[in-house]
Amino acid sequence: MGNDNVGWLPNGRAPCYIRPMSAPLTFKKKNPKVVISTKFGTITIQFYTDVAPRHVDNFLNLAKIGFYNGTAFHRVIPGFIIQGGDPLSKEPDRTLHGTGGPGFGLTPEPSDQPHRRGTVSMAKMPRNEDRTRDVNDNGSQFFICVEDASSLDRTYTVFGKVRKGMDVVDQIVAVERDPQDNPLDPITMTIDVVEE
Repeated sequence: MGNDNVGWLPNGRAPCYIRPMSAPLTFKKKNPKVVISTKFGTITIQFYTDVAPRHVDNFLNLAKIGFYNGTAFHRVIPGFIIQGGDPLSKEPDRTLHGTGGPGFGLTPEPSDQPHRRGTVSMAKMPRNEDRTRDVNDNGSQFFICVEDASSLDRTYTVFGKVRKGMDVVDQIVAVERDPQDNPLDPITMTIDVVEE
């Protein structure tokens, strides 16, 4: 990879490679699905392969290798979102939650897809030391909109929607949380690909 594809995580902890766009992807199903299992129940997500094929492919690949298993929803904000997918959310040091990823970012796939209740979008890379936001998407952290959030439109890559389980999302967002919006009692997940 060339230097244009390399960034650094906050505090220079590790190199972060940005996956460039390449050849078109093909999927067995037009709209593949995964099931996220939590202590509150399951959430079924259907993906938009025609809107954000690279993000869908990346998410499915991470789910297949068990990357998300044991990670937690580390950010829950009533009336807004629940966010998860950070491997550092497995760590007892809660200050690390929300700062990790798989070691690479993704080039955004902008679209006119709106952020409505149940929308699934990719989070951005962690903030740089100067508090500016990296323009690239995080390689693993995703969020689900609890309510419509038009302020996020065309800023974050929408790549799916909740087909079943918004009642579970509502239970997750209602839990007690700390001042950083991290649930006091961790809400871990496992993700299974049910349709590719």
